[in-house]
Amino acid sequence: MLRVCIIGMGPIGNRHADNYAAFQETELVGVCDIRTDRADAASARLGVPAFYDAETMLAQLRPDVCSITTGGEEYSSDHFLPTMQALEAGCHVLGEKPISNDIDCARQMVRKAKEKGLCYGIDLNHRFTPAARKAKQWVEEGRLGHLLFVNMSMWIGNPAESSPYYHLKALHPHTIDVMRYFCGDIEKVQCFATKAPGRTIWSTAHWNMKFTNGVVGGLTGSYDVRRGHPMERCEVCGTEGRFVLEDMWRELTLYPVDSWDKTVYTNPLFGGFRDFGDTFTDRLHTFVKQVASGRQPDEIDGSGLDGLRAQEVIAASIESLEKEAVVRVEYGKV
Repeated sequence: MLRVCIIGMGPIGNRHADNYAAFQETELVGVCDIRTDRADAASARLGVPAFYDAETMLAQLRPDVCSITTGGEEYSSDHFLPTMQALEAGCHVLGEKPISNDIDCARQMVRKAKEKGLCYGIDLNHRFTPAARKAKQWVEEGRLGHLLFVNMSMWIGNPAESSPYYHLKALHPHTIDVMRYFCGDIEKVQCFATKAPGRTIWSTAHWNMKFTNGVVGGLTGSYDVRRGHPMERCEVCGTEGRFVLEDMWRELTLYPVDSWDKTVYTNPLFGGFRDFGDTFTDRLHTFVKQVASGRQPDEIDGSGLDGLRAQEVIAASIESLEKEAVVRVEYGKV
């Protein structure tokens, strides 16, 4: 059984804790937060010791796995230090997205995990659904033929105001990761953005993209549109067919080019995902099972490297927006 600790006991950290407490493969043994009220509340609720310093917890409890669910500026500035501490302590790490909006910090975390031979995953939970896996299977089986284009969109009403690029940085690690999951690395980006009435940030954006394998695509995202069904849509098309994936878990449809018959996967009413929260459970459980089964670090699904690559695309997108130009994505060596 894997011994698990959590650093960062806000709402997401508590969600991680509830899942680890329920998994057969894990034992939650400690929680940590620099805010004593959060650490103490989680400790009382979960029946595990509270710590206010990550290094102390890691040294005393020596966990096998550590979730990093800290926040900070743009949801990610507090990820670096505890991640490096956990990796240095010999823990496999599952971190929240964005991995870090400081690209140098993100690269250091991925390098440290590689140096230590440890598994490092990021909570890119939008790909962790039966429907998304089925779509990936269709791509790998060649049922779409030679891939041609991808269109992705996601909108969540979020009134929060932060840095000018808060929407791009906080929301789109998910969408970019999904596009990379199906179509590979993104080579070039051209980003356009607008500010809705009353907004001070670039709250709605559209990207043109070219992938390394020649696929072309578009991404549209918004913090201005109220959530509804679908709130997320991915379409991938090839020479032999295309699929449309709604909300990543709800429904997937394959349209072959040589037949009027289509194939539809619909989330089961009984035994399927109950709501979007189940994507978190699937993602965390996948990481736990991969670590427990002895998967190699480079075999982790939704890895730290995947999280880094998404942030590198976002960095190029911000440069494109500022320069009003097509920008080549700079992927750092790790």
